[in-house]
Amino acid sequence: YLVDTLNVLDAVIGLPAGLFHGTGIPVACLIFKKKRNGNSGNILFIDASREFVKDKKMNLLSEENIEKIVETYVNRVDVERYAHVASMEEIKENGFNLNIPRYVDTSEPEEQIDLAAVVAKINETDAEIRKTTDNLKGYFTELGIDFPAEW
Repeated sequence: YLVDTLNVLDAVIGLPAGLFHGTGIPVACLIFKKKRNGNSGNILFIDASREFVKDKKMNLLSEENIEKIVETYVNRVDVERYAHVASMEEIKENGFNLNIPRYVDTSEPEEQIDLAAVVAKINETDAEIRKTTDNLKGYFTELGIDFPAEW
């Protein structure tokens, strides 16, 4: 109702766990506005859950962390792995679920593996194994010992 009918939800900002006394869970701030002028067709999602400074018992937001959150809110643009402006259609498709991970992908890209280099390294290792096995066969023969068949 607040999202679709009243259209008053402007942003959802996820903050880190351990930010407030008495709770160790992450916090989500919902920003409501009565008059959303140019933003009526979307909602901004910000995942600031990794924006904190570790203190003794609590996490703290530094001036830089706060500035980044405010700047992202004011600019209202997508920031890779940090913020996303979701259209109402996108929100409806997600069943009005406002969980930040539905809209902001914070996963780190996996390192690309050069398969050709891996195959070359395997071939190089196989060649070293064959050379070492041949050397061992020679030593076994020299000592009059039968070389194990399973090698």
